[in-house]
Amino acid sequence: MLRDEQASPVLSLPARLTPADLERAAGPIDVRITPGARARFAEGHAFLTARLRSGAVVYGASTGFGPLVGYGGRTEAADQCDNVLAHLTCGQGDDLPPPVVRAMLLVRLAALARGHSAVTPGVLDSLAAVLRTDFAPAVPRLGSVGASGDLIPLAHAVQSLRGRGRAYGGTTQLPAASALARARLQPLALDGRDALALVNGTSLTTAAAALALARLRRAHATALRLTALLADLLGCAPGFASPALLDAYGHPDAVRAGATLRDLLRGTEPTGQRPLQEPYSIRCAPQLLGAVGAGLRHAGETIGDDLGGISDNPLFFPETGETAHGGNFFGQPVAFAADLLTLVAVQTANLAERQLDLLVDPQRNGGLPPMLAPDPGRQHAVQGVQLAATAMTAQMRRTATPASVQSLPTNGHNQDIVPFGTQAALNALDQAALLRLVQGSLALALRQAAHVTARRPTAPACAALLSRLTDALPPVDPDRPLDADVRRAAELLDGMPEEA
Repeated sequence: MLRDEQASPVLSLPARLTPADLERAAGPIDVRITPGARARFAEGHAFLTARLRSGAVVYGASTGFGPLVGYGGRTEAADQCDNVLAHLTCGQGDDLPPPVVRAMLLVRLAALARGHSAVTPGVLDSLAAVLRTDFAPAVPRLGSVGASGDLIPLAHAVQSLRGRGRAYGGTTQLPAASALARARLQPLALDGRDALALVNGTSLTTAAAALALARLRRAHATALRLTALLADLLGCAPGFASPALLDAYGHPDAVRAGATLRDLLRGTEPTGQRPLQEPYSIRCAPQLLGAVGAGLRHAGETIGDDLGGISDNPLFFPETGETAHGGNFFGQPVAFAADLLTLVAVQTANLAERQLDLLVDPQRNGGLPPMLAPDPGRQHAVQGVQLAATAMTAQMRRTATPASVQSLPTNGHNQDIVPFGTQAALNALDQAALLRLVQGSLALALRQAAHVTARRPTAPACAALLSRLTDALPPVDPDRPLDADVRRAAELLDGMPEEA
């Protein structure tokens, strides 16, 4: 990733994208195609053209689609484009957030830029031009089973790029043609192969999973910070993060979590009044958050592989003369990884919700007032915040059923087994959004705890975090609506470095 003199980030393709690249694509991003890539995909397009002229049968360019592959397609290229898109433009549900759709377009562009999809060269320039603006297609959430690519969401996106359907200019929804004109973009012109290449990949699955991964990496760092601040405010002994203890445990990620907690707690002065063994929400935090780190690491490797791959069908290899028909669009690896991200998110939320409960309970919080209220009964402080955090955690737990094994045959049994990776990835993204609010609730309670106790954090890192929270959040005294405070706390935590 480079930066030019303007504000927009500069990204050269082909490259192995990162979750950070996809987050940057929420706004205008200057995507540039390297000369070597241009030469490769021009060669691939010429190879496909020669194959078709020779009478070779190529899926999607000269045939029908899916189980109708045994039938001939339309003879005119523009008609074959409509043949791909019209029947797929049937998604339902709420629109996906524009940043997710723009990340999807970047993933699709990066795959096409690797030169094995045989698209018309102008297609890549058109996608790059879109990403330099704030244009985003309106894409309904429901429709993809994550096999044969994210056909229906991508079809809606491509139709918007052609000036059909709906789109967003920034946050304003408009007819797609009007949104294109507002962004000074020309409608995308495609032939049949171009249209199939644009829809026949798992770009939404990969983009949503990568965005969830980025958010959950931040949430992991936040969990470590909030755990340390909780332990310091309560005056806990830091022995639960003992290096000898965690080395004996044998899990490298738990060792790393413990090291981070020790760094955050360096300089803490225990009160000596806490129980010999803390509740598990403190005592077992290195083991739990170590497992979270391990899950994120594994999911990151899988999603990274997908961000560096090509999920089209067919693929073209002019150097060997091969046209390869296969199943790279089967999104099982990311489906498994996304379901793992959901499990990681839910258990991290369980931890934060239990830590919040510990903090408001006068039987376990070292004598702080119930609900951290300065005048209990006349004031209720964070009592409502805990209720909302419990509700959000319950929602996360209720929707944590893995999607990646819910295969349901469809498409005339052409797609007789499917991974539902799109649903897994979008669910992980939803879980990450709820987790940040649960953690924001805990952060607000920690700030309130400092208001109702004379103790202040004695570890410099914890004191610095509390200072940031107190600068951003007034004490709850007297009671006031706290919905905006929870969101403000979540935003503050989002803005901190990924490494605790």
